[in-house]
Amino acid sequence: MNKKETAILLIEYQNDFTSKGGIFHDAVKGVMKQTNMLSNTVALVEEARKEGVQIVHIAISFSENYNELTSNPYGILKGIVDNKAFLKDTWGVEIIPALAPEKEDVVVEGKRGLCGFHSTNLDFILRSKGIKNVAIAGFLTNCCVESTMRTAYESGYNVVTLTDCCAGLSTEEHNNAIEKDFPMFSQPMASTAFLEVVKGAQDLVLEGKGYE
Repeated sequence: MNKKETAILLIEYQNDFTSKGGIFHDAVKGVMKQTNMLSNTVALVEEARKEGVQIVHIAISFSENYNELTSNPYGILKGIVDNKAFLKDTWGVEIIPALAPEKEDVVVEGKRGLCGFHSTNLDFILRSKGIKNVAIAGFLTNCCVESTMRTAYESGYNVVTLTDCCAGLSTEEHNNAIEKDFPMFSQPMASTAFLEVVKGAQDLVLEGKGYE
């Protein structure tokens, strides 16, 4: 894996998820603690920056009236609207200080749904920078992380999912995504193993789950 052709996609490390007082923090804090995902991500990003890996922040935000969405949202987006989460210009949408974007990082704007590619120019940015490999981390394991993973896979990127840098609403949902879905569309691995690949200490072995 050429580190200059590799990016880490950090999905929604925003206060409404990550921080005490965030609208959805109580819902995810159990799995966050279980996986130690926040500390793992901070350590990962620190080392990855030293290696010259591109860091990409993908945050979600909406206007006050959620005019970007249908007037009758359902599913996970209805939960966002009903709880008035991720509103522009509020503390809740801010990226946490521990992962504050640095000069060489990219901050992708325009995420209004689940996938990091749809409604943003993420694909354009990655291809213009010559990125071929993406490693994905963030919230929620079985929602935005999984949606972004699937699109990246079908868009021809080499996809890694960072299993100890994700969190969901429950252990069951988190584990099911990692065990059942992630291997179909990515190479799931811990952040430490990914760093070993980036540093050239081990190879990234592309394996397919295939049909039974």
